[in-house]
Amino acid sequence: MSTSQLPLFADDEGVDPAAVDAAVARLGAALPRCIRLGTSSWSFPGWTGLVYAARNGKPATEQVLARHGLAAYARHPLLRTVSLDRTFYAPLAAAEFAAYAAQVPEGFRFVVKAPAAITDPVVRKPGTGEAARDNPSFLDAGAAAVAFVRPAVEGLGAKAGPLVFQFPPLGRRLLADPPRLAARIAAFVAVLPRGPLYAVEVRDPELVRPDFAAALADAGAAPCLAVHARMPSAAEQAREFGLEDARGRQPVVVRWNLHAGRRYEEAKADYFPFNRIVEEDAPSRAALARLADVAAAADRDVFITINNKAEGSAPLSVTRLAAAICVSD
Repeated sequence: MSTSQLPLFADDEGVDPAAVDAAVARLGAALPRCIRLGTSSWSFPGWTGLVYAARNGKPATEQVLARHGLAAYARHPLLRTVSLDRTFYAPLAAAEFAAYAAQVPEGFRFVVKAPAAITDPVVRKPGTGEAARDNPSFLDAGAAAVAFVRPAVEGLGAKAGPLVFQFPPLGRRLLADPPRLAARIAAFVAVLPRGPLYAVEVRDPELVRPDFAAALADAGAAPCLAVHARMPSAAEQAREFGLEDARGRQPVVVRWNLHAGRRYEEAKADYFPFNRIVEEDAPSRAALARLADVAAAADRDVFITINNKAEGSAPLSVTRLAAAICVSD
């Protein structure tokens, strides 16, 4: 006998939520409210049956999901956040953020990536990604406030979650003195407008250090764990950043990006269409479940967003992580 339930709502713009399995609904009810799990973006036709229902026997296209899928996504009982990644490539206006906020329920929160124009030390050549020249806007807090922070806060309002400044690999020159670089990043965050939750994600293992986490905390920000092939394990990052301390008060922000040993484009090709777990990452899941439990016990907010390139299908990774968290409870 099927344990699934029929979808309760239909999206007027042509995207319906998928039927929710009773076991998934129970997980949603059991997951502590301070823990918000979600994915990186939402416009994947391969998620038909997991997040979205087919219409007339066909999945919605990527373009339709990008425009109209968010409301259906936010009805899933485990999807309480999403990473807005398009903001990494170009800023959005407050009205565009507000349009997203209008599609989700009150308890939903957005994880928003800052534009690379603020976090990349170089300007890159179009199409190749090669460095062209130094970036004059790198760590420019004034530019970040105008182009990113204020529009995001104005448009999203209470639905704004962590504003994430993701730094690419920063190169030998900047990494020659990691403490100095850490202090420089913390000083940048310290002069941003007060109020939002800021998180800093790095892709250089040299910056996974207790003193960097302490400097960020002093600046009013949290480290964002980058579960990524370039980086130490999730468990090691949590340890180095002091996030497993039961006495800690900082929110936990995690972006589970890429399976260990994989390149992004390789994983994208091998995992497509993102409708099944291809390569399980049990150690990362266990570490994140443990971290979420510690934080939730202290009533700290937890935001974990997962990319399809983590295990093959972000919604299924969310479900397995939720199950690990609820079991350990």
